[in-house]
Amino acid sequence: MIYLGSHVSFKAPNYFKGAIEEALSYGANACMIYTGPPSNTRRVDVSKLKIEEATDYMAEHNFSIERVIVHAPYIINLANALKPETAQFGQDFLKTELERVSQIGAKTLVLHPGSHVGAGMDVGIEWIINGLNEVLDHDDTEVKIALETMAGKGNECGFTFEQLAKIYSGIHKKSRIGYCMDTCHIWDAGYDITHFDEVLDQFDSILGLENLLCMHINDSKNPLGAHKDRHENLGKGYIGFDVLHSIVHHPKLEHVTKILETPFIDGKAPYKEEISALR
Repeated sequence: MIYLGSHVSFKAPNYFKGAIEEALSYGANACMIYTGPPSNTRRVDVSKLKIEEATDYMAEHNFSIERVIVHAPYIINLANALKPETAQFGQDFLKTELERVSQIGAKTLVLHPGSHVGAGMDVGIEWIINGLNEVLDHDDTEVKIALETMAGKGNECGFTFEQLAKIYSGIHKKSRIGYCMDTCHIWDAGYDITHFDEVLDQFDSILGLENLLCMHINDSKNPLGAHKDRHENLGKGYIGFDVLHSIVHHPKLEHVTKILETPFIDGKAPYKEEISALR
């Protein structure tokens, strides 16, 4: 069985239950949510998130909480050495986000490693390591942080497997760290996934396939190595549908939750059609 879903809404009045209803309407058996707006700090108290109702609804529909991925907000930047107060804010917010994810019952929180904002990659990575240790050393939840593979746009950290490995090497609680592989991002970073077995072997040797916690399945609007990060609908970009279909069905990745983040088409979510095509 493959575990396939998409980003879904998490909003009033039904919040978590509404997110699961939306996922099921797409024919999905997995989904990804943000616990609030991805670009700001506004968060509704967890008591209002319809967690119990969602849990009951998931049980009725054989939808496992293991397949609910949460994405951290983009405003967290642990790598900002030039504005330490921004990095500190990121640490503080990440701590509260881990608590929210734990209360929801989800197991995986996807996090963009961060941007060094001009201080340099080595400095950025050092700050990410310190920030993650500061958060995880004082956190007693069981939520794992999945560092996302990035495209290398601007000053992004974590667009090579080696950069992610360097972050991992400095983490105290290594069992709390894994990875989210984004097909658009690694393509834009220069990994030719039309030869996916070679890329997967690289990932395995550097980061360990056992640490791959989830995947984002997206086509790319840009050619290989463009360092742009612009998602495209499946089959309409430079990667192509057949390549993405083969990745979704790769025998070594059968257990990995896969999430679509492709653009809306004419204001409508394409996920029901894309999930059906991928199955």
